[in-house]
Amino acid sequence: MCPRCEFEVVDKLADSPVAGVWEVLQCRRCLYTWRTTEPPRRTSREHYPEEFRMTQADIDNAPEVPAVPPLRVR
Repeated sequence: MCPRCEFEVVDKLADSPVAGVWEVLQCRRCLYTWRTTEPPRRTSREHYPEEFRMTQADIDNAPEVPAVPPLRVR
């Protein structure tokens, strides 16, 4: 389950180079990404800071993320 938005579908993005040490997970709804070895405030809904938790309404009403500008040519 996602610590940030409580969505139940998360995908595994990566495994540690040493098998079984950690995984990188990402929420399908809010795109929050975390490594399984991070502290509970980043990996557990119960410990995730309330001021940073999200709902579906928060996601639907979020402002658009600005585009990354093109690289400068030297």
